[in-house]
Amino acid sequence: MPLVAGIDSSTQSCKVVIRDADTGALVRHGRALHPEGTEIHPDHWWTALQEAVRDAGGLDDVAAVSVAGQQHGMVVLDSQGEVIRPALLWNDTRSAKAAEDLIRDAGGGDMQAGSRYWAETTGTVPVASLTLTKLQWLARNEPGNAARVAAVCLPHDWLSWRLAGFGPGSGEAGLAALATDRSDASGTGYFSTAAGRYVPELLQAALGHVPVLPKVLDPLAVGGKTAGGSLIAAGAGDNAAAALGVGAGVGDVVMSLGTSGTVFAVSKGTTADASGLVAGFADATGHFLPLACTLNATRIFDATAALLGVDLLGFNNLALAASAGAGGLTLVPYFDGERTPNLPDATGSLHGITRTNYTPENLARAAVEGVVCSLADGLRALQDQGVTAERIILVGGGAQSPAVQEAVARIIGLPTLVPEPGEYVADGAARQAAGILGGQFPEWELGSVTVPASAPAPEVLERYRSLAPVYTA
Repeated sequence: MPLVAGIDSSTQSCKVVIRDADTGALVRHGRALHPEGTEIHPDHWWTALQEAVRDAGGLDDVAAVSVAGQQHGMVVLDSQGEVIRPALLWNDTRSAKAAEDLIRDAGGGDMQAGSRYWAETTGTVPVASLTLTKLQWLARNEPGNAARVAAVCLPHDWLSWRLAGFGPGSGEAGLAALATDRSDASGTGYFSTAAGRYVPELLQAALGHVPVLPKVLDPLAVGGKTAGGSLIAAGAGDNAAAALGVGAGVGDVVMSLGTSGTVFAVSKGTTADASGLVAGFADATGHFLPLACTLNATRIFDATAALLGVDLLGFNNLALAASAGAGGLTLVPYFDGERTPNLPDATGSLHGITRTNYTPENLARAAVEGVVCSLADGLRALQDQGVTAERIILVGGGAQSPAVQEAVARIIGLPTLVPEPGEYVADGAARQAAGILGGQFPEWELGSVTVPASAPAPEVLERYRSLAPVYTA
């Protein structure tokens, strides 16, 4: 019964799961918090990882380990392997102007032409979250630090490197040992997802030189060993690991309802969306992971529940008490602007109010349906890029709501699976770790619930789409 460890180093915390490599059964687990902020020294991640490993009972009996982590974070190292400055995380927006400039410069001043260039070259149009935009910000605002950059890596790369015994003082040999995987590399802005290689000229233009970049490992490659002899897998970005964790395959679309929403699919083909709505990432198995984000998900439920003076259970019960379509009420949930469609200055709106339908039940139902329709727009953005959608896998805190589950089944009209609550990212990393032991990804039995088929309600989405595009401010 070999054991494997999956690590999820997220924005908020580090989680470790120890699982049986053959069955996937959870043996033990641990957790430690990260400091808050959008600019964090990587040493905090290493400290939290060590604490979480101790909390999980250590790695002495673990045969293989894999690290999945928050994507895009900029970790810059000098020639000796020392961290030059705190890492800029995906949610640090100071590089928004750099992203705009990268698009404009690539198009010779034409933003549309620039967007096409980036979509065709890397698969993703630059936004502030991408590593490349942060490197351009560094070159412009901290030229002394930029000149010292000998290597650039991502949070999961750096932690895997530290687990392999490298760190400050490792020198050139240490930098040469840096490794990553396709999924995380595809979120940097200087990697071609379609070609599976770095595009060094993009780094040269943004940073001023081309530093050492982590070797891109195959999905089931071994990247090294820990001091205790555990094999280290290639690791993955968090969304790719989550797809592994819930057993998503080609044709599956994962809808994640957290504070914001994410819609991503395992696909055989690449995407190149010049509109910027779909990021053309790679997955952790050798396929691709086109992804779209929405800004408003469970926070809409929180706000509506507060307005109605109920807790989330009461909110769910109210929504279930109303009929599909909420009596004609339609909520456009752009409370904080929106990313899909790209309307950063939009606000929310409630349409179709009458004295008859203006009830707490219908308002709760309209909030649920508005969020589901917004996620359906994310799905449509993927489908517009040729992505096949055969099944929905519903995850995140909001996925446990029966009202949400029913609305997804009715509005989107695809078979819907809801996995048991769990640490999907860490579980995906553990599955990858088991894969390097057996030479293939294991078929672990996953606890899940299939949402019963309901009478379809496509008119809800049609009504929503007739209203949402015209409300932009």
